[in-house]
Amino acid sequence: MIRKSVLIVFTLMIFHVKAQEEFKSIDKLIDVGRYHTALTELKSLSPTFKSSYKIAILYDAIDNHKEAANYFKQALTFKDDYKTKVKLGKSLRKDKKITEAIHVYEDILKTDPENLLVKYALSKMYLQKGEAKKAKGLLQKLIKEDQNNANFHYQLGIANTALGKKYKRVDNFLDAYNVDAQHFNAIEKLARAFTKLRDKDSASIFINKGLALRPNHLNLNKLKINRLFLDKKYNESLLLLKNLDSIAPNEHYTNSMLGKTYLKLEQYDNAKKHFHKATKINNEDFKSYIYLGEIYLKQKEIKSAMYNFAMGSYMGKEKRDKAHTGLAKVYLEMKLPNRAIEEYKIAVTENANNYKALYELAKLSDNYYKDKKIGLRLYKRYLDRFENKVPEIDAFVKKRIKEIKKSYFLKGEIVE
Repeated sequence: MIRKSVLIVFTLMIFHVKAQEEFKSIDKLIDVGRYHTALTELKSLSPTFKSSYKIAILYDAIDNHKEAANYFKQALTFKDDYKTKVKLGKSLRKDKKITEAIHVYEDILKTDPENLLVKYALSKMYLQKGEAKKAKGLLQKLIKEDQNNANFHYQLGIANTALGKKYKRVDNFLDAYNVDAQHFNAIEKLARAFTKLRDKDSASIFINKGLALRPNHLNLNKLKINRLFLDKKYNESLLLLKNLDSIAPNEHYTNSMLGKTYLKLEQYDNAKKHFHKATKINNEDFKSYIYLGEIYLKQKEIKSAMYNFAMGSYMGKEKRDKAHTGLAKVYLEMKLPNRAIEEYKIAVTENANNYKALYELAKLSDNYYKDKKIGLRLYKRYLDRFENKVPEIDAFVKKRIKEIKKSYFLKGEIVE
């Protein structure tokens, strides 16, 4: 009986030594990058925790995250190992199996709630799955553990953004920036947030800080260009637009803005060139067609103006009143006031807030129709909607209303 037990122990020792030698041989292959041969030899062995774990590590090293996860799972069937669970979660994340990775990380935190790395990774996965409230709870705990981690504050800002807390998100991004003044993502989010909140000065500060870190960042350049354009600093915006065009040529935004900037600078040929490019990049860009129509109208190229205004009207999915006011101007150039009146009517229908279209419709109707009551009704409609908007127009409209009423009174008719 004793001899038999000794024999069993001796046999196990031999197997153990042999396995150790096999693993040493495989480790040497791994050390010199012979991963394929190492995998073949590992798979030829009887599955154990150690062999499964090593196979998983190799697959992870060559970015085959699906197989890595499979072998980490196999390793866990032999032993409930903490380190392997963490690696399994990472492989599942990399393989975009987010729901499964969440379950693994939640399980880890049940036994080890102090693992901040797992907690942080889980908060970001909650955000990926649209569970912002859960993410927020974890991130708030993480910040209590480490207030000097800018990423915790930044991700909390992302969570509050998803929850519609627009002012809290700004506080979070500011906290991230205060911890790390080089945190580009926080700076970029602050530039966007302050722009949306119409805080011009704060937006400019963070736009410039961001561009100091990444001068060619497309979105920040766009924000700065838009700001300069609104401030009527057209030459400055032109310099940035030319640089943007060299970084990302054939962008619709760049060509559209170049067209608008050249139009403001009255460089009409350059404006036309870029508006035409914009419509080729996006043939549904009705606004560029309208701008082209306005330029051609200025240059007395009536057929081209009519074509572009018509295209703007046809392509427009939003309010197309500007296309119709443009067509009205073309018809006036062609001495067709009746057609112009119809276009102004459409413009007012498309956008009831277009006071210029209503004013032009009233004035043109007053001049065109013998029945002055038509113009009178439109003048009164203008005052009802837009009185005090433009004092000069108000003065003209009130004068014409008074004159028309007087004219009818002299004929023995009182009109209201």
